[in-house]
Amino acid sequence: MTDALLEQKIKKIISDHQIGTMATVAQNRPYSRYMTFFADQFILYTATAKQTHKVEDIEENPYVHLIIGFTFDGTHDEYVEIEGQCSIHDDPSIKKKLWNKELEPWFSGVDDPNYLVLKITPQAIHLKNDHQQKSNTYNLS
Repeated sequence: MTDALLEQKIKKIISDHQIGTMATVAQNRPYSRYMTFFADQFILYTATAKQTHKVEDIEENPYVHLIIGFTFDGTHDEYVEIEGQCSIHDDPSIKKKLWNKELEPWFSGVDDPNYLVLKITPQAIHLKNDHQQKSNTYNLS
């Protein structure tokens, strides 16, 4: 598969699917949870509360692993696995950019002091279940 086609497939999966899992490392063990992601090309953003275990995990170890795109329609669903580095942001402009009504059950508004944004910068993205035997990895680092 050409890099251009691989990039196109990955971008489509990321833009078509907002829900995925994010794994962090806590006490030398992986910990995964479902998150909602918003994409800007390959950079992903997700909202979180300041007082969460994932924030503590990321402060200790910024490397994360995401899975996005599996829809449970069958064994051949294409999805991506993303290896990346996560940073924590309290910048009002980033918080405002990400804010939407879906966050209202957790936060009082864009100025809620407990509202943070996690930015995931991918280092490698692996396309899975694309009906080819070889690995399809898009390296960004």
